[in-house]
Amino acid sequence: MSRLSLYVLKQLLGPIALFAFLITSVVWLTTSLRLLDFVINRGQSAITFTYLTILTLPTLLVIILPLAYFFATLYALSKLNSDSELVVMASAGFSRAQLAVPVLAAAAIVMVLTYLSSMYLMPAGQQALNAKVVDIRANVGAALLNEGTFNIPAKGLTVFIREIDSDGQIRGVLVHDNRNPRNPITYLAEGGEIAQTPAGARLIMVDGTVEQSSKGGARLSVLKFDRYVFDLDQFAGPAPVSERTASERYLGELLNPGPELKPRLRRAFIAEAHNRISEPLYCIAFALIALAAVTRGRRARGAQALRITGACAIASVLRIAGYGLQGIAAENLLLCIGFYVIPAIGIVIGILGLSGAHPKPALSSEPLAEAAA
Repeated sequence: MSRLSLYVLKQLLGPIALFAFLITSVVWLTTSLRLLDFVINRGQSAITFTYLTILTLPTLLVIILPLAYFFATLYALSKLNSDSELVVMASAGFSRAQLAVPVLAAAAIVMVLTYLSSMYLMPAGQQALNAKVVDIRANVGAALLNEGTFNIPAKGLTVFIREIDSDGQIRGVLVHDNRNPRNPITYLAEGGEIAQTPAGARLIMVDGTVEQSSKGGARLSVLKFDRYVFDLDQFAGPAPVSERTASERYLGELLNPGPELKPRLRRAFIAEAHNRISEPLYCIAFALIALAAVTRGRRARGAQALRITGACAIASVLRIAGYGLQGIAAENLLLCIGFYVIPAIGIVIGILGLSGAHPKPALSSEPLAEAAA
């Protein structure tokens, strides 16, 4: 690449990184609210919340990276054009074909990152995320660490903790076991702690009483204890065993799903595989569309704004069509060819725009300086 090409590439990479960061931050913030509610209700730490949100990033990047590339490319090329840098480059013999080299090089970089996210990072992150969520749901003890709140970790069980010291010691414990409404049991203790033992989560209560009602409340028996161990794992239940979703599977698993799966699920996995393969191809279409929008036509602000608006509309229609095809292709695998046709249409539109679809080009495809006039 020439020095001018490297200069243009540098001007592109900065906005691409900035746009990707800004869009990811906004989307990440909105999606993390669901995890925040889950983490708080389960008594998890801020470190766990950060870990879970990081695992969701690859799924977001698969969608965000091509879009961030398109808008960043439009912005960078428009800035170069408004500053007359493209005109100066054309006057120096820098043709539109040479300008396309750094634009396509940036598209290739984004494509590699998108493929890396969709083929490896996304399924790995989703597997780790779901495994962690299952562990958190099974950890009944952590769900009880909310002082001053009546916690209901399972149907028929109510736990209240008055205060939790900095060393993890509990002050004031109430456990009401109403699984058998005819014989409810209430545990009251001065203190205790929640311990993770090899056998599972245990609530250890000290200096308390056990009050058991029988005969419809006509009889109440009270038993004092110095130390009582309450098994919490009995409320956790067995860990759910479910088939891995499409987002948790690698490309090979999607293309060759097991024969034991239902036909519709098999089709959905195959359609997802083709979608992952074709998704980064939008970067090439977006590169050509952005290049045509900025470098073809009159340099007047109104005309350029109109072309940029049209480019955004075309890119939006292409991407929405791709998303809409996902659900339809799961019903008919012959439609999977559409995953490749849609970005190909965008590439053709970009090529037609660069070849002279708009009159009065601002940059000639030949190394001439007539655009400077």
